[in-house]
Amino acid sequence: MEQKRDKSHEGDQERISPVLLKSRTGEFDLESILFLKLRNLGIHDLGCIGECINLERLDLSGNNITSLAPLASLRLLSVLNLCANRISNVDPLRNCESLQNLNLAGNVINSFECLYALQSLRKLENIRLKDNTYNYSNPVCRSTAYRAHVLEMFPNIKVLDGERVVGRGSDLYQLCKDIDDTIKAGSYKNGQLVEHSDCKPWVEDNFWEIKRSNNAIVDEAYKQFNDVLHECRLLNNRATHVISQTERSMSLKKQSKQYAI
Repeated sequence: MEQKRDKSHEGDQERISPVLLKSRTGEFDLESILFLKLRNLGIHDLGCIGECINLERLDLSGNNITSLAPLASLRLLSVLNLCANRISNVDPLRNCESLQNLNLAGNVINSFECLYALQSLRKLENIRLKDNTYNYSNPVCRSTAYRAHVLEMFPNIKVLDGERVVGRGSDLYQLCKDIDDTIKAGSYKNGQLVEHSDCKPWVEDNFWEIKRSNNAIVDEAYKQFNDVLHECRLLNNRATHVISQTERSMSLKKQSKQYAI
């Protein structure tokens, strides 16, 4: 009997059911669920997830999902994590008109054509198809023109694969990337690291040392800070002494009670 119960429980985990959703969220009305996290549950069938029509954030990472059909009714969904599944077709997501952040890293998307359905999503600004941190990717990412092609398909996105494309920080990121590529290209010759004996540090040895200012205001601030620090140490010593005395007196009271018994 116990074996049968375990198997039925595993079956429930493989398919999203009202029982699973209620146990995970505490909500008895599926339309009241706004945020849902169903990671690493072995789910392959999205079941009744489409009934959560007010869902805004959904995490289905680390499952065995192949079909996204039930997600087509989630028009308020803004954040969707589908990484580490077995997805090759994202057509149902064309109806998720509020979608802003989409993670598809670690699936089986083979071509750029598979992504055309996402072009109608006007609010989409963050797409991830690969994640180097967890070694997640898609077959389409192997293309030499992958990044340029995706940016051409989605000219309005701000972040691709965790790297900012436009907006604050994008120029700095690109500059650092260009410098890094240049350094790497100049550091190797015939596959071996080239050592430059004439390399010198950019700054002097004592550049990072803190120098005392001649400013009287700064000196006074140093003095006040040291005074406050000294008082804090004195207070800490007093507190430690009081605590030790209290613990000693309490232990003596306990011993006297034991003797009385």
